[in-house]
Amino acid sequence: MLKQIEGSQGVAEAVALCRPQVVCAYPITPQTHIVEGVGAMVKAGTLENCEFINVESEFAALSLAIGASAVGARTYTATASQGLLFMAEPVYNAAGLGLPIVMTVGNRAIGAPINIWNDHSDSMAMKDAGWIQLHAETNQEAADLHIQAFRLAELLSCPVMVCMDGFILTHAFERIDVPTQAQVDEFLPPFEPVQQLDPEDPYSIGAMVGPEAFSEVRYLAHQKQMEALDCIPPIAAEFSKVFGRESGGLVRPYRIEDAETVVVALGSVNGTIKDVVDQERAAGAKIGSISICSFRPFPLEALCDLLEGAKRVVCVEKSLAPGLGGMLASNLRMALRGHPMPVYTVIAGLGGRVITRKSLAEVFGRAACDNLDDVTFLDLNWEVVHRQLARAREIRRSGPIAENLLRALNPGLVRRVT
Repeated sequence: MLKQIEGSQGVAEAVALCRPQVVCAYPITPQTHIVEGVGAMVKAGTLENCEFINVESEFAALSLAIGASAVGARTYTATASQGLLFMAEPVYNAAGLGLPIVMTVGNRAIGAPINIWNDHSDSMAMKDAGWIQLHAETNQEAADLHIQAFRLAELLSCPVMVCMDGFILTHAFERIDVPTQAQVDEFLPPFEPVQQLDPEDPYSIGAMVGPEAFSEVRYLAHQKQMEALDCIPPIAAEFSKVFGRESGGLVRPYRIEDAETVVVALGSVNGTIKDVVDQERAAGAKIGSISICSFRPFPLEALCDLLEGAKRVVCVEKSLAPGLGGMLASNLRMALRGHPMPVYTVIAGLGGRVITRKSLAEVFGRAACDNLDDVTFLDLNWEVVHRQLARAREIRRSGPIAENLLRALNPGLVRRVT
């Protein structure tokens, strides 16, 4: 059924159609509307046989989800930003225990300074925790990926994180084709847990493991991710067959047939990138793009095959690894080992900064001439940066960086405290 609804509500309805049995969450912007929507359906009785549990923190939310999943319940939660970091310990525990929990991450920047707008710093901080990590480009895909996430999680007995850009997707009203219950039931079978705690057959999980077996345990978690590379494409293909539209998969190429420059990115920015690709194609440029849906496991072979004929790659990244540059680019270089093409990193959109077609077109043009630094910061205000660097060199007690930058941009807005 076609609906003009907020992205968060579309995800809430998709999650409800998956018949979760336990939902637990702690509100944090920008994911709050999702769990509010699910909670409202539980209260109204439209989502049956589901217990919605209010908790006192994000740490508690995932800890409770671990307990619920361990006893055999189909379990869901959601979080964002500092909330994801607060639950870091149970994030690793859920993966280590092999529990098929599905969690939405409404991607948001991490402080300090506090910033509630979108970038990918939060999910990138948990990229190596052992969760499958899927990134949505549109609200339709965000809804669709949750249905596929439950299927994938329960097939492999592995937690799945569905990432959708905060505000850009979570709070945007778009047309979403919300499936019927019959369609979801056809695609998603009843949950049959691989492991289930039972008082009649007691055993321990998460117990101490020493050096004699820990490497093997970690290897098997890695092996599960490798199996996901083989499972994700057929699940996406079956989804297309049942629901009549393509969604998910490992990667989605766009106009790369003869492309010399290929842009690679995660999430909603791919829509803007495709607009720029169309614009530059019309002007005669040989450029294309690839949207990565599965960031974990990382599709090394698929990317290597798609980039076979390219001369260069530009990674547009909404996160920063200080001292390194881009994490997506670092992963992509592994896919291209042995290929002599340059991989450029463009850091963009941090803390919700607008990524414009004009700025992207300019940086893609420079890349096409191989006139781009290894790491480029899109639309960075160098005047303000240099002013702060000079202040720090000249004044020992130069004050807090963030407030100094705000003062430079808006004189009189921030009072200096000495």
